Order: sequence, then structure tokens, then C-alpha cells
Amino acid sequence: MSDSSYPFLARKEIFGTATDNFIVLGDNLLALESLKSSLSGKITCVFADPPYNTGKSFKDYRDNLGSDEWLSFMKQRLAIARDLLSDSGSLWITIDDKESHYLKVLCDEIFGRAAFVSNIIWERKRTRANDSTWFSQNHDHILVYCKDPSIWRPNRLSRTAEMDSSYKNPDNHKKGVWKSTPLHTKSGSTRYSFTFKNGVTWEPPPNKFPRFSRSKLKELDDADEIWFGVNGTSTPSRKTFLIELKSDGVSAESIWFSEEVGDNAEAAEEAKLLNQQDPFSTPKPERLMSRILALATKENDLVLDLFAGSGTFCASAQKMNRRWIGLEIGANTFDKLCRRMEDIIRGVCPLGSVAGGGFTSFTLEDA
Repeated sequence: MSDSSYPFLARKEIFGTATDNFIVLGDNLLALESLKSSLSGKITCVFADPPYNTGKSFKDYRDNLGSDEWLSFMKQRLAIARDLLSDSGSLWITIDDKESHYLKVLCDEIFGRAAFVSNIIWERKRTRANDSTWFSQNHDHILVYCKDPSIWRPNRLSRTAEMDSSYKNPDNHKKGVWKSTPLHTKSGSTRYSFTFKNGVTWEPPPNKFPRFSRSKLKELDDADEIWFGVNGTSTPSRKTFLIELKSDGVSAESIWFSEEVGDNAEAAEEAKLLNQQDPFSTPKPERLMSRILALATKENDLVLDLFAGSGTFCASAQKMNRRWIGLEIGANTFDKLCRRMEDIIRGVCPLGSVAGGGFTSFTLEDA
């Protein structure tokens, strides 16, 4: 990577082995302009945890813009981020209720409404705030957009031991453990009854339709893959075998509970382990970042964090063998981010490490 490829940047320091990983100190709009000529169409995932426009002001940035000013601020950056994404790339933005709906309209304008994938609800706080004026705010939004909806699909999540625990084999079937699933579905065009070889006649419940054709039901019946209950008197159902489920995992749901991906309290504890006094009121846990990376990327993909902060997204990317870029405006936070990444690469990070590799840190010429 040549410095001349990024005209606004001046090299600062290389840590470890020179790689495609780097951190930029300065205004992320200028940094994005600098990246545009060399990295357009090459980034698989852009993550943004922007200022939420809470009305507060912090040392390194203002979070008290008017809504129109804040949307203009976001539009400039997201428009370039879209250009940086590959055709199979996606954008993930965390935000709360105050600006989420306005931000979605803005993203619809930039990406196109067809490129909207989901509004994921993340449980960022478990405890109830009984002193709230209106409601206890326990969630954030994660808006997901893709560059090309005809191409992009999320990866599937790995099955968990809890998911598999419901599969049993009470009849010692040769295919192994299975779970009973209905023979009917909500939609269809034809209703019919079917008589199994044991003489039981089945038809779908009212306003439901057969899930399978008659020939498929016969095939399942002949293979002893219909369950009639322990005593043979239950409503017939299919034996869905664990070994026949898709080997590439399960679809992600649109509600992410803290038990699965962590919450702000977990992130605060992570910051303590790193000996960092996190300057942000809404820190993100590594488990949340790992979930996004698992769904949006594969190993060696290049990812970009527009507001890197204390580095949770970059840290997770390093541990998951993704190439990464982090942009951060605050000098103090930038230093913490660099130290965190150095510890991971040296193999001494208390939150886990992947020894080896490296990164280059840059500063904007006017930073």
C-alpha cells in the first residue's frame, strides 16, 4: 500500500507486519475521500456507530447538532461509504429512537429502498429504568442495507447446542435424532386428506394447507418418517432429522437479545478489563460486533468502521481474520484504539488475542 494512494494521509507508524489493516486519526469525511480512489467497490462491510445526536457535547466531537445538520453530516459520509462497498457488500448502522426513522429515510435515498434489508432490534440494556418519563428505553436499532439486493445474502449462523438439544430419537430411528414438525402450512391452493399405511387419515386444520404432496407423504410414510406419538394416537407429524438440516447453519432473527450478543453493561466490563475509561455512553460489546461480522463477511474480507471509537469492531475483525480499517477523530481515543490492537497482535489482550499480523496508523495532514 503506497502513501500516494491516499493523498490526505501522512504515514505515522507501522506496528507488526505491514498489512491492509490501518487506523486513521482525523475527520472521517476527509479520510473517506482519501480512501475513495483506491478502495471503491472493495469493502465487504461498512459498520457505523455514529454520534446518536443526543444533545450532549463531548471532548472529541459534538453530539448536539440540529436534526437537519446531523442528517447532512451522515449523508456526506454514507454516500461515500456506499461507493466503497463491493456489489456483495453491506452497511450496518447502530442508532436509537431519536434519529432512527429519519436515518432510514436518508439511507433509502442513498442506497435505494430496495436495498433495505432489516431493522434489527438489539437489547442494549436488560434493567428497567423506573425513573423514565415515558418508557424504559432498552433497545437500539441496527439498520442494515446492501449494495445490490439481487446479490447480497447474509451468512447463516452456526447452530447452537441449545438448538440441537430439542432433537431426540424415541423410536431409535436409523437416521438418528429428530424433531416433530407439522405436516401443514399457512398458505397453499389445494386441501386434501391422506391415509397412512397404519390406517390413520389426516387432513390439515381449518384454513391450513398440506405442506407436502401426496407422493411426498407416501415417501415419508414408507421410510417410517411420520410420527403418530408414543401411543400411535397423536396427530401425524413429520420427523425432521438433525442430519438433514442445512449444514451451513440457521437464519439470523431480527431481534437480538443481550444473552446472545451482549449489552452495554457487558461492553463496559470489557472496557474495564482493557483498563480503558470508555468515553462513550453506549459502548458496544465484542459479541455484537462478532455477530455482525459473521453475518456480513468471511475470512480475509476488508471491513471499515466509520466511527472506530475504542476499537471494538476492529478488534473483533482482527480476531476473526478479517482485514480492517478504523477511522477515529479523537486523539485520545485513537491512542487507546492503537494500544488495543497492539495488545491483540502481541497476544496479550485480556479479551482474547490473535497473535501476528499488524497495522499502519495514519493521521490526516490537518489533524
